[in-house]
Amino acid sequence: MNDIITNAIQNRQLLSFTYESLFRIVEPHCYGKTYKGNYCLRAHQVDGESSTGYMGWKLFDLSKASNVQLLDTAFQSIREGYKKGDRQMTEIFIEL
Repeated sequence: MNDIITNAIQNRQLLSFTYESLFRIVEPHCYGKTYKGNYCLRAHQVDGESSTGYMGWKLFDLSKASNVQLLDTAFQSIREGYKKGDRQMTEIFIEL
């Protein structure tokens, strides 16, 4: 999963995955670890399902994600509202 997420961020490609039993499509922006030591992904959800119906910025705990796939679709630019150096992460492996 690490390589898939890293490649997605480097190449600005969409990711799809199942998260808490719901299908998501996201623009990945930052991959790292939280203060609790969990691997996480800061991404902008652009399609799929959500328990709240909300699309937008989310922090995904990757222990709750499965079937992570790199999609052929690229996104062009950093999404508005992205803040580099995510404060909810103690360690950042890669970010836009």
